[in-house]
Formats: sequence, C-alpha cells, structure tokens
Amino acid sequence: MASELDRRMDAVMAALTGEGGPFALTQVEKHGRLLPVIAAAPPTLPAYFAHFIAQHADATFLVSGAERLTFAQAGAAAQAVARALVGVHGVRPGDRIGLAMRNSPSWIVLYMGIVSAGGVATLLNGWWGPEELGQAVAEVGCTLVFADAPRVDRLNAAGGLSAKVVGIDDTLPLDQALGPVTAGADEGTSLPSISPEDPATVLFTSGSTGRSRGAVSSHRAITQATFNYLAQVVMMLTLATQDGNPPTSQPATLLNLPLFHVTAEVPVMLQSFAMGRKLVLMPKWDALEAMRLIDAEHVTYFVGVPLMSYEIATHPERARFDLSTVTDFAAGGAPRPAEHVRRLDAELKGAPLIGYGLTETNAAGTGNWRSNYLAKPDSAGRPSAPLIDLAIVGADGQPVPQGERGEIGIRSIVNFEGYWNDPGATAAAMTPDGYFLTGDIGYLDEDNYLFIVDRKKDIIIRGGENISCPEVEAALYTCDGVGEAAVFGLPDDRFGEVPGAVVHPLAGKTLDEAVLRAFVAEHVAAFKVPARIWVSAVPLPRLGTEKIDKVALRVQYRAIWAAERQASKA
Repeated sequence: MASELDRRMDAVMAALTGEGGPFALTQVEKHGRLLPVIAAAPPTLPAYFAHFIAQHADATFLVSGAERLTFAQAGAAAQAVARALVGVHGVRPGDRIGLAMRNSPSWIVLYMGIVSAGGVATLLNGWWGPEELGQAVAEVGCTLVFADAPRVDRLNAAGGLSAKVVGIDDTLPLDQALGPVTAGADEGTSLPSISPEDPATVLFTSGSTGRSRGAVSSHRAITQATFNYLAQVVMMLTLATQDGNPPTSQPATLLNLPLFHVTAEVPVMLQSFAMGRKLVLMPKWDALEAMRLIDAEHVTYFVGVPLMSYEIATHPERARFDLSTVTDFAAGGAPRPAEHVRRLDAELKGAPLIGYGLTETNAAGTGNWRSNYLAKPDSAGRPSAPLIDLAIVGADGQPVPQGERGEIGIRSIVNFEGYWNDPGATAAAMTPDGYFLTGDIGYLDEDNYLFIVDRKKDIIIRGGENISCPEVEAALYTCDGVGEAAVFGLPDDRFGEVPGAVVHPLAGKTLDEAVLRAFVAEHVAAFKVPARIWVSAVPLPRLGTEKIDKVALRVQYRAIWAAERQASKA
C-alpha cells in the first residue's frame, strides 16, 4: 500500500508536470521510440548556463577557502575560457578535452568553458595512477588535458601521450589559475552553435571487462537529467511549504564528492545553477572539516557516499557544530546498512535519503525519501519521476512480473549515447526495447520500490567507487610467479566492501602478500589495491567451464576474513 508521503509526492508531481506546470512534459523520438522530456529544460549546457547565470547573477555560487565567486563571475570566466579554447587552443566541436584535477573553481569553470566551446568534457578519475590516466586519454583521443600539479606528474609519468597537457595551479585565485588557458584570448571570438544531440561529456565507468570505458552523453541527456533532479527538489520544497516550513535562505551544499563522479557533476554541480545554490568546495573528504563548513556556510543539503554521513553522525566532536540547517543527508553509490539508516535518523536533525543511478544514466534512477526510507531502509526507492522508466528484465530481455528477480533496466532520454568507440559493448548493454542494463539484480515490490539483491557484473563498490575485478586480476597476473588469481569483495564496516584476492603461485615460485600488494599499487590506483591477499598452496577451484569458481572462493575467504578481523579485536 502506498504511504501517505508517496501519495502526497505523486499529487505534487502530477501538478508540476501537467499542462501549464513548470515541468510539463512533451516527447522526443529517439531510437525509434517516443520518450518523455521536460519541455522547459534548456536544450544544451551553454543555454542552461546562460539562462540561470542571468537569473542568479549576484548570488554566491562557489566558496573555496577564502575565495568566493558569484554566478556572474563564474559565467564570465567560463566564457573567457571558451573563447580561448576556440581562438587560441584550436578546439573544434567534438574534440575531447580532459580534466584531471581535484575539486576547485578552476575545474568547474573549465568544464563550463569546454562544453561552451563545443568540446567534449572528458572527466578523468583524479585517483588514477599514471597507467590508468594514460590509457583513458588514449582511449578517447583527448587532444588537450587540463591538470593540477599532482595529475601533471602522473600524466608525464604515463609517457607517450599525444594530448597536450596544460598545468593549472588551482591554489591560486581563479583568474590567475586560468591564466595559462585564457592568455591571448580575443573577446570577439565566435563560439560554435551546439545541438541537443551533440556529445557533451565522457565519464569513465568500471565494468566487468577489466578496463574503464568512456560513457558518452549528449547535451540533451544531461540537461534533462538535471531537470529530472530539479523536479524532485521542487516537489519536496512544495511539500515543505504545504507543511509550513518553506525555505528561507539561499540553498547551499558541500561539494565533497569528486567532480569526475556523475553524482557530483549532475545533481550537485549542475543542478546548483538552476537552484541558485551555493557550492562549498572540499578538495578532500574530512568529516571534521565538513561539519565546520556546514556550520559556517549554513549548508542546507548534504550528499555523499554512505560512509560520509555516517562518519558525521558518529563523530565524537559533532556536538561542537550546528548542523541543524541540513534538511537531508543523502547518499548514493552504494547501499546503506539498515542500522545506519536508523542511526542517522536518531542522531541527526536532517532526514536520511538514498538515490540509485549510474554513470550511464547521468545519475538518475530511483530515490527513497525520509519516512519512506525509514519504513523500507533496504530499498533504493521508486523510479524518479517524471522521466525514469525502470523495469526488471529477464534472461530473454523482456520485463518480468512484479516481485520477480532480474536485471535492473532503465529507459529514459537521460541515458548515455554509448561507450566511446565500442558499439559492441553499447549494444550488449541495451535491450531491444531501449532499456539500459545496469548489471544489478533486483526486484520491485508491490509499491514499486526497488530492492537490489546482487550484482551481475564482476565489480566491487568500495565507498561508492567502482572497482573492476578483472582489472585488478590483470595487474596480479603481471607479477612474476602468479599462476592463478581471483579478486572479489570483502565486507567492510567503513567502505561497505573492499577488494580481496587469492592467488596460487606457479610451480617452483614463492609469493608474499606484502610484495604482491606493493606490485599491484604500481599499476592501479590505491583504492583498487586488495586489502588482503591470500596465497593458496593448492590450485583455485574451477567450474565445469574451467573458469575459476569465484562464488565458492568469495564464500570461503569472506569467512576467513571475518574470523581474522574478529581475532584482531579480541
């Protein structure tokens, strides 16, 4: 039976999206199907920026340490970057331009400038090592990469790059930091016209193939995804106003997730333009600093991986800070344990909520709000209105009956266009009727709430960061003496799960865990290095297909892991 909150939410959303409503729907044909779109959403990112920067021109947009920038200042700087990219750096529509930087005003303004110049903003994972960065730059053919000092060093260490790397000192004020980009720009330089179907971004996603793939999204997909999130926000603000609690101050949120993640890019950074929302930047996560900033900047909304809000709720110094301005403590990227949901509700004034989405869906998917989340803490929530069509798909690619398990599929105008230069992988990720196959296994209950029960893809989600098991296995196999290797997730109180591995040596070889971990760390990012590597004296078990039986290994070594951790606490 639908909850009272669900009924109220549905009534408000119907009014918002109905004829004459601010989020009234129309349709667009894509891949032979008519899909709903929000009519009021600007067709491209440059149009989106221009409209909302004009609306919120003098409001504070970015807070980074002592630097404070208005929407107008950020917009002017982005236009200067766009003109320089076209007139000085020779960027042409469709060129992939990389961003390899920590969170900073420079990152955001460069992103705006790249897409305004017709370039494709290629968001490189700032945690990657040299090999991973080099592979990604080569994969999509970046012609230019903007990087801060640590990432410049890693890119140089990668060697053989065809892209030009421009260093950005993001410790400087914005105008000075962007000096290497905007020098020589002509204010008279014309910017190209952009269509809604043009590519806007490439974000990288780890799947079961052992390598990161570039997911390409169009301007329309991103602006529609942003407006889908905006419709949800307006829905909840309408309910708050009905309850006598209308917002009374400028909305503000911490930007504590890395901007190369789709959650930080779309519902946090991009949505803030439409909301006139202040972004308070955190280059690196620290719970104590987060609480200080929430207090000082009157943050109204918090979103992060589940670990972040839990660290705040359980922090021994939490009482020192006023966190009462936060209405919601949201999370994404990984599920929260049910006990954490209850603890957050008991400890914090802001209500817990969770969302489920993917890079390929521009973060849009489902949401579980407030009292609904407390009632069903194991659920990712209902499909996010008004654009998300979610189905549970069987082995034949067709939706299964309500309550049955299958692969979660999402169909929407906000979905990505495909994997860069990989039509085979793109086709494999789609059903004939247009659902993107997420690789997650789940079911819908009688109230249309999604429950995720397993993963089809061979990945680990460590604190919201996807890790491809085959990628880590490949690194292990390059180590002298490794004959067999299997990587799988181990439960972890802090990160949800962490990578673990078991290896079997070649005949006559001896393997050492510390040596193996050090070797792997030279080839993959630190968060991908197994927390524990077991050396098995006997060959790893095999299935009838001769593949390593990772299910059996995961069960066996998770039990060993639990026993080891219990013994360490004794």
